[in-house]
Formats: sequence, structure tokens, C-alpha cells
Amino acid sequence: YKMRLVYAHFPINATITNGGGTVELRNFLGEKRVRIVNMLPGVKVEKSAGTKDELTITGADIDLTSRSAALVRQSCLVKDKDI
Repeated sequence: YKMRLVYAHFPINATITNGGGTVELRNFLGEKRVRIVNMLPGVKVEKSAGTKDELTITGADIDLTSRSAALVRQSCLVKDKDI
């Protein structure tokens, strides 16, 4: 899976830690809170070298890989704001 970090004003910073097993998302909508998303077993995440602000999520099991991509998306879900 390929996911893009899309923003209009506050640049989102993604840090890959734990050997590709964890993603830390910082500065989402200017918030100070760090969102930590742990990948499921057998799934690795890395930043794309050629494309700016793109995460590549890879794994052998398609179910675990898609669930890990969904966890990243759900961690940045905006509620109670008019955007």
C-alpha cells in the first residue's frame, strides 16, 4: 500500500522507528500530540525515496497489511471540526 501525507498548512512529519514496525506522526493539524501507530506482525513501513511525503506499507499477508494501513488512517481521523 502507498499512502500520502496530505496537508494544506501544517506539515505532517512521519518518523519510522522500531525497524519499520512503528510510525510516529507529528504536527497533525498543528497538534503537539504524537500519534504512534504500531504495525501488525509481518508488516513493515518505509518512506518512499522518490516521492515526498509518501509511506509504503509492505507485508506478505494482504489482510495484515491492509489493516495496518487502516490503523494509520484511523489515527488521523478528524472529528468535531469543520474541515
